[in-house]
Amino acid sequence: MPEPANRPAADAQAASLPDNWIIQPELARQLISGGALVLDTRDPLLALVQPLPGSVPVQWQAFSQADAPSRGLLLDDDDALSQRLQAIGVSADRPVVVIADNSQGWGEDGRIVWMLHTLGHEKAYMVDGGINALLASGSITIPTVAGAGDFVVNRNERWLTTIETVRDRLDTEDGVFVDVREPREFAGAVPYGETRGGHLPGAKHVYYRELLGANGRLLPEAQIRALLTSRGITDDVEVIAYCTGGVRSAWFTAVLHDLGYQVRTYAGSMWEWSAAEADSHPLSTEIAFRPAS
Repeated sequence: MPEPANRPAADAQAASLPDNWIIQPELARQLISGGALVLDTRDPLLALVQPLPGSVPVQWQAFSQADAPSRGLLLDDDDALSQRLQAIGVSADRPVVVIADNSQGWGEDGRIVWMLHTLGHEKAYMVDGGINALLASGSITIPTVAGAGDFVVNRNERWLTTIETVRDRLDTEDGVFVDVREPREFAGAVPYGETRGGHLPGAKHVYYRELLGANGRLLPEAQIRALLTSRGITDDVEVIAYCTGGVRSAWFTAVLHDLGYQVRTYAGSMWEWSAAEADSHPLSTEIAFRPAS
């Protein structure tokens, strides 16, 4: 299989990359210039309006189960996942830069980055501010992907949890659940196909977009920590984040990971939980009073 001409540069960069999942646009541009694979998670219509030549279009659903209510769960078949990732150019030693539109997306970049780390890829990154921040300093040339990748799935479930664990945690009150959906969803609305409405009993609510500024970039770390603390979320207790189908919660997980929190995504989220038997999988519509922040 032919190698891109700048593959050695990508290999050298990969050896010294940070452990963060979110990187600044300047570093992303350096990685891309050095041969990183660029995955574009935007809606195809958005990509038509603002094309990114050389990037590889990808949708999170391609790596997830197809049938309701399991659409948020990753495929069980590691061989199938490896084949699909190799087909879009993912290699074990090549950095992956994942792009989204922070103003119009759902955190799809976070879902793909979380997925790659959960499947064993250690050099997958999303860009703070998404495509607008990446292109703010001008256009960028993205090397064309040359052939299939060689990445083989080796799961790391450190950032993943399951419906069984969530059920157990409700009884033990071990850790804190964080619902990152819209306020109306937390209150009981079901606009995105949940079987039942409400939130996990005792869950804290932080709409994931509260962590973003008006420019689509993350708020300063101190401001994010203050917000989380005000909602009863601290870095000495494990956080289990959930949403509707594990997209917004994966993005939230990426942010908290970089801040040093113990955090996992419940990928099945409300699609799975709300379809389960109600007595053993309860939901609440009670809203605790929260002073204006």
